[in-house]
Amino acid sequence: MTLEEPAPGSVRPGGRTARIRAAVLRTAGDLLAERGFATLDLAEIAAAAGVGKTTVYRRWGTPAGLVADLLDDMAEQSLPRTDTGSLRGDLTANARLVAKTLTDRRQSRLFAAVIAAATGDPVTSAALRRFYDVRLTEWAPCVEDAIARGEAPAGTDPRAVLSAVSAPLYYRLLASGDPIDEAAADTAARAALDAVAAGTFVTRQAADA
Repeated sequence: MTLEEPAPGSVRPGGRTARIRAAVLRTAGDLLAERGFATLDLAEIAAAAGVGKTTVYRRWGTPAGLVADLLDDMAEQSLPRTDTGSLRGDLTANARLVAKTLTDRRQSRLFAAVIAAATGDPVTSAALRRFYDVRLTEWAPCVEDAIARGEAPAGTDPRAVLSAVSAPLYYRLLASGDPIDEAAADTAARAALDAVAAGTFVTRQAADA
C-alpha cells in the first residue's frame, strides 16, 4: 500500500510550519482583498510573507490551492453559532454577524474576490462550498432547536432557512450596492422567520409524511 501525497494546504501541523502557514495565508488574504484573484502570485506572496518561494510552491502549488486553504482556515476561525434561546434571536444574531463581516473593509473585499474567482475556477468553487457548508452546519442547530421548541414546523430545512437570512445581504454586497446595516440584517432575519412560520422551508418529504 502506498501513501498519497496530501492535497495542497491540507496538512495542519503545528510549530514553525503553522507559523509559516499563518503568515502566508494572512498575506494572501490581504493581496486577494486588495487586488482580486487574477493577479495573485505565489512568488510575491512568499516574498511579502518572508517565506521561501520553494516552500510556498511545494505546499500550495497554485493560487487556487492557496485560496482553498485560506477558506478552510477562515471556516476554522469563524465564530460559533449564537444560542439566544429563540429562533428570532438566533436568526437576528446570524444576520448581524453576516452583516458585520460583509461591511468589514478587508473581509468584504476578500469575499467578493473569492466569490468572483469561484465562478471560473473549480478548485476555488469547491473550497467556497466547503466554507459555507461548515458555517451552515455550525448554525443548523438553531433551527433544529426551534423545531423542538415548537417555533418552527417539523421538517423545516435548517440550511434553507439560514441561506434565506444571508442571501439578501450578499445580494447587497455583490449586486445592488444597497447599504448593509443592522436594519437590513434585522429585516432579512424577520423575513426568514415569517417564511419559517408559513412553512415555506418544510421539505417535500416532510410535507408528504
